[in-house]
Amino acid sequence: MDKIEEVLTRLVANIIPSQNKLEGLLRSGKTLNIYFGIDPTFTRIHLGNAVPLRKLQEFAELGHNVTFLIGDFTALIGDTSDKESERPVLTYNQIEKNFQTYKKQASKILDFSKVTVRHNSEWLRKLGFDDVIKLTRNFSLNDFISRELIKKRLSTKSSVSLPEVLYPVMQGYDSYFLDTDIQVGGTDQVFNMQAGRTLQKKLRDKESFVLETKFPLEGTDGRKMSKSWGNAIWLDDGPDEIFGKVMSLKDDLILKYFEMATNTGLKKLKEISDALSSGENPLKIKKELAFTIVSELHSQSDAKRAQENFEHTFQEKTPTFDIKVKAEETLAKTIIPFSPRESMASVKELIRQGAVDVNGKSVTDGSIKLKVGDEIKVGERTFLKVSK
Repeated sequence: MDKIEEVLTRLVANIIPSQNKLEGLLRSGKTLNIYFGIDPTFTRIHLGNAVPLRKLQEFAELGHNVTFLIGDFTALIGDTSDKESERPVLTYNQIEKNFQTYKKQASKILDFSKVTVRHNSEWLRKLGFDDVIKLTRNFSLNDFISRELIKKRLSTKSSVSLPEVLYPVMQGYDSYFLDTDIQVGGTDQVFNMQAGRTLQKKLRDKESFVLETKFPLEGTDGRKMSKSWGNAIWLDDGPDEIFGKVMSLKDDLILKYFEMATNTGLKKLKEISDALSSGENPLKIKKELAFTIVSELHSQSDAKRAQENFEHTFQEKTPTFDIKVKAEETLAKTIIPFSPRESMASVKELIRQGAVDVNGKSVTDGSIKLKVGDEIKVGERTFLKVSK
């Protein structure tokens, strides 16, 4: 299997209009315009978000013009492709704060010496009302309201705002403005990406392609990895945290994670699949998975230390309280940064579940005061010690 065949198959769920046509274009030797966009509706990127980034990097390594698009303008509306309700409206200040760290996190996957960063406010903000009217004439409202989640919201009399109807039009214009040959995105983005194909065909008489990457990647609780569910493995998580989260995954996700969350080659993936099928101890293979992910997001030395810490803490049953913290006004406020969603609500939920210990005893009251030397366990993987 050569590089082009691999880029068309690995992590790929579907190609529109067809894989054969896209393969022919790729083998023509023409340099193509390829982009993937992400709206900065949150401050962090998780491994599920990184699946299309890996595909983007593959195209960059083939020498194509690759753009990582920050949807700072489209984030004002918010995409509803995978949501059963309207997204909260963000301000420009919130959007600005969110995307400040995006490039740093994405650089763990993308080589930005080969990838261009753009912001869609560069062109969307310049459109006049007459421009928007002209664009909307290329689409039908029937197409929008036929989407499953939109139909569900309408049937339950939930709100569907007019700006939401415009979201696919704006994303389609992104593709048109960048004169895109290939749009990369998850299977949840097909409707929006098809809008780009529509504008390329109608306004430029150009055939363009949609490459759907596999979606979703499950999180630590077995549900779709999500920013809001506290089940994500973040690109900026520390080595120990990543290693521990990976080790908490269900065994039946091991192969999927090797495929979707690492750069492991196809030959090695086959070996892992065969090993799991033959009954090899999944714990050993999961450690290899955790080591691989930490190595790629940090370094091999970090992965080695994280594995040693994990084995010492969980397999030898001797936890090391080596994360030093300063005691805040209460226990609850002290552990907020170490809760799943970094919020007081998630701290209260952890305490309610009996998942917070102080000096070996489960606590039920987050208002207790801490003192120097106190040892705090948050969940199953985080061990804190009050140092001052």
